[in-house]
Amino acid sequence: MYALFEEAGKFLAGRVLSEAEASVQVELDSGKRVKVKAAHLLLRFAQPAPGALIEAAQRLAAEIDLDLAWEFAPDGDFAFVDFAREYFDASAGPERLAAALLRLFDAPHYFRRVGKGMFRKAPEETVKAALLAIERKQQQAAQVAGWADELAAGRCPDAVREQLYRILFKPDKNALEYKAVVDAARRAQRAPLDLLKGAGAIDSPYQFHWRRFLFEQFPRGPGFPPLSAPPSAADLPLAQVQAFSIDDSHTTEIDDALSVQGLGSGTVVFGVHIAAPALAIKPDSPVDKVARERLSTVYMPGGKITMLPNEVVQAYTLTEGRDCPAVSLYVTLDEATLEVRARETRIERVPIVANLRHDRLDDVVTEATLTGAAPAEHPFPAELGFAFRLARHLKAQREQVRGKPETFNRPDYTFRLEPVEGAVADDGLPDGRERVLIGTRRRGAPLDLIVAEAMILANSHWGGWLASLGVPGIYRSQASLLPGVKVRMGTKALPHAGMGVAQYTWATSPLRRYVDLVNQWQIVACARHGATAALAAPFKPKDATLFSIISSFDGAYTAYNGFQNGIERFWTLRWLEQHGVTEIDAAVMKDGLVRAEALPLVLRATGTESLPRGTRVRVRITGSDLLTLDVWGSFVARLEEPGAAPVPEAEEEEAEGAEAAGPLALAIDIDEGAPGDTAAAQAGAAGPAAAA
Repeated sequence: MYALFEEAGKFLAGRVLSEAEASVQVELDSGKRVKVKAAHLLLRFAQPAPGALIEAAQRLAAEIDLDLAWEFAPDGDFAFVDFAREYFDASAGPERLAAALLRLFDAPHYFRRVGKGMFRKAPEETVKAALLAIERKQQQAAQVAGWADELAAGRCPDAVREQLYRILFKPDKNALEYKAVVDAARRAQRAPLDLLKGAGAIDSPYQFHWRRFLFEQFPRGPGFPPLSAPPSAADLPLAQVQAFSIDDSHTTEIDDALSVQGLGSGTVVFGVHIAAPALAIKPDSPVDKVARERLSTVYMPGGKITMLPNEVVQAYTLTEGRDCPAVSLYVTLDEATLEVRARETRIERVPIVANLRHDRLDDVVTEATLTGAAPAEHPFPAELGFAFRLARHLKAQREQVRGKPETFNRPDYTFRLEPVEGAVADDGLPDGRERVLIGTRRRGAPLDLIVAEAMILANSHWGGWLASLGVPGIYRSQASLLPGVKVRMGTKALPHAGMGVAQYTWATSPLRRYVDLVNQWQIVACARHGATAALAAPFKPKDATLFSIISSFDGAYTAYNGFQNGIERFWTLRWLEQHGVTEIDAAVMKDGLVRAEALPLVLRATGTESLPRGTRVRVRITGSDLLTLDVWGSFVARLEEPGAAPVPEAEEEEAEGAEAAGPLALAIDIDEGAPGDTAAAQAGAAGPAAAA
């Protein structure tokens, strides 16, 4: 005697060995013996053999017309045995009985199980909906297969092209486009990115990087909603100064300016004047909501995405020839000793008499002209001379606190893009075909030092002033200069070891960074209300909003810097291509990493792994990929010394990050279904691409 039974959702058949009151011992064709509850037995039969029964039942089940079966099935509960005898004939044998059981069980959209071997037909509406769903699923499977066939054949369907960035970086694994790419990649045994590139989905590496960044950070595009700049207070007092700014020629968000009064009198008043959008833009206003969503200006060679609309920027930027609302810090100093005698913060209108451009003055304003060793043939010779003297004094004081001097081992690199015939810019931004020119600026140049130390002076003072009045702010701190100790943002006025100051805020770039705007609101409250500022400031102690802003800013700023580094790497590789450069001189770092001496490029060069740090080598460029930003090199020769200075560990970490910025991190898986602060950066400079 044989028996058919259900176990864990499967139907099995075997020979009955023994029976008890509530169970049966059954031997399967495999020889395995199982104990089956009597209630789970669905059919007993003498022939055919269990294996033959299952095989015949599966064949017969496929022939059962479900629509016909559902039509003639009774309305109430029924057993599969009764159904088989009604559908086939009254003398239906074991094969047909088992076939009916399998067919009913495998068609839950037609028949619902209501017990062991018992079923009830589903309502007509349920059947229709289920059939539509099945048909839709079949159509989707056919669509996926069709798209996968096209991809494997080297053609990219429009639907896949439109979802390219979502497929690669934020995939919906239930999306048909994603499934098609995974299927095609499996079949072709190719990486998804390589497959899509081969299918023509990516026709411009530059646009790929640019559109990916927009997809991740600006999904609605880089444009602004219609916004107007709220007016600043018109009754501000006019400062009795002649202020000037120092920026690159392409800078439109001019946040800061300087002034010097009293030269030759023995007492000099040094002024740091910061654009004051906080006087007009209010927290939670439409303009503030846009700024808080963006959090910072994004810089790149050839363009930028500003934090605020141009109309708003132009209303508050420190443009020459205007009396501009500003938050000013005045530091009164002994002209001879540079001892600080007083500090005062004012809210006022500041006459901006000049916007100096360092890219036009770097060769004119030198240490020699500023110290009197050479004739000064540039604007504000006396004022800049004093500012340079003060800057060196302030830097020396910070270095004494740091315990070691700040050194600038490498230059800053500037990128200039020249359009080529036929290139069409997108809203004035590059399209990737431009000719790239890479220049250098010496780090710590006199004009840079003047601005950097002035901003550090203001940011440090205002950070301490907020804390002394019990007004919270957003600070940057660093516990020590030990390797691996990162700069952190928080709401407590803690020391910044890297800067050599007791506390540090970012408050001098309110047109470009949201945390600076937040801090400026707090500083304005202190200037207006003094000892009661804690009650009047927009953000109170332990305000959860400040922590939310810090978290959001950290994420956005890291992403923006990552994009800037990556796109600068792209243009560096384009420079190598355009100039036909096949060999470069470099300095060994560690683990096979080398840094180019005349380019902002870190790469791995085989053959350099065992060389000491700082060794100068010639490296051959063996290949590069503009899409993945990979570049490959190999050791050619060791160059004659003098040897390069060993690369500081902090720079090694930075370089590893720069090299790691190359390969793309994809979210798709075919097996499935902020850098540390420097004086220039902390001073309010926007970063390496500020000149863009």
